[in-house]
Amino acid sequence: MPSRRDEVLDAAVRVLGTKGLRGLTYQAVDRAAGTPAGTTSNHFRSHDLLVTGVVTHLETLDARDWKRFAATAPAGDPEALVRALARVVGHMLGPARHRTAARYALALEGIARPAVREAMSRARTSMIELTSAWLAELGSPAPLDHCTILFDYLDGFLFHQLATAPAPADPEPGIRVLLGAFLASPAQS
Repeated sequence: MPSRRDEVLDAAVRVLGTKGLRGLTYQAVDRAAGTPAGTTSNHFRSHDLLVTGVVTHLETLDARDWKRFAATAPAGDPEALVRALARVVGHMLGPARHRTAARYALALEGIARPAVREAMSRARTSMIELTSAWLAELGSPAPLDHCTILFDYLDGFLFHQLATAPAPADPEPGIRVLLGAFLASPAQS
């Protein structure tokens, strides 16, 4: 059973992902969490601490989901990895859509707030390190570099689908092209 703090953070992510940073108020989070007024401010004494808590919470949720999806991709099978990554994208645009929107709201906030940018950067680096192990298993000569490029593609795909796409698109072809190029490329100098 989630703690009260986790309930507040889950609600804060939903509020941020649906109402943006301006809508992320203590009152909105308390309402979304179904908790008594003042609960959010008891856990997070400032808006900055709430935002930092949301970043850390997103990192935890993303790592949990990433590992769950990774378990479905057998080692050494590039096509299974393509399908697993496509499932991650589907999850991020479906059930976890509010988390994806919250992440982009935080990314934009990071332009003006170095602490948010640094936390978001740490979260991304953590995910890249986790995922680059898959690419190394598949024989990528530069798994960290290739994973960074893969994440750049996925971030662009997700952002486009979330913000501007009139209809859902399939991420598999792009993922397949990138993995094919990575696994066929010579070592990076």
